[in-house]
Amino acid sequence: MKKILIVDDEPNIVMALEYTFKKNNFEVFIARDGQEALNILEVQLPDVIILDVMMPMVDGFATLEQIKKDERLRHCKVIFLSAKNKEKDIEKGLSLGANLYVVKPFSIKKLVEQVQDLIQ
Repeated sequence: MKKILIVDDEPNIVMALEYTFKKNNFEVFIARDGQEALNILEVQLPDVIILDVMMPMVDGFATLEQIKKDERLRHCKVIFLSAKNKEKDIEKGLSLGANLYVVKPFSIKKLVEQVQDLIQ
């Protein structure tokens, strides 16, 4: 079973994504900010991380920088899922090493397809 870590501070998005990915046979882990995500990543090695940019404590950009420093997480695919839709934000996310940058609002169906494509 593939593992996915969803990192977002918006409960409605987290609930919708958790439900959808569980239905698609993923083991789902949830973090509500970057620090919580980093704590989970100390014990879990997901295949995919869906990461919001704007969060309390540690934002998504800083979280990704920490993820990229960890050898154990080298195989993880990272998708930014953010309302920050300016070109410079998207470029920053991709330059930090994200595999994809998806702008909110988004299609859950399309996001699931993008995740499936990344991990095949």
